[in-house]
Amino acid sequence: MAGIFEIAQAGDKAYFFRLTAADGTVVAVSPLFSSIKSAAAGINAVRENAATGLVVDHSGAHRRVASSMFSTPSPVTSLVNRAFSHEYATNEIAPRL
Repeated sequence: MAGIFEIAQAGDKAYFFRLTAADGTVVAVSPLFSSIKSAAAGINAVRENAATGLVVDHSGAHRRVASSMFSTPSPVTSLVNRAFSHEYATNEIAPRL
């Protein structure tokens, strides 16, 4: 099952969204938006960019020297990019506003 984007209210005129995994784990929480429409646009932006976004490994697990920073991505980065794009590329959002 795919994750769920939930829009919630924070205060009188502030909204945010969170991405929750199928098991209920909160995967991501957005910054505050001034309207529900803006929060929905934020969800769409995440969905559009996440499917094609690259994962950059800054963990230090694969140390590189400055001259090789434009070399082939690490095995961890490649694996995460493939898994993420395969799993989430076809999911659609149906916000309940």
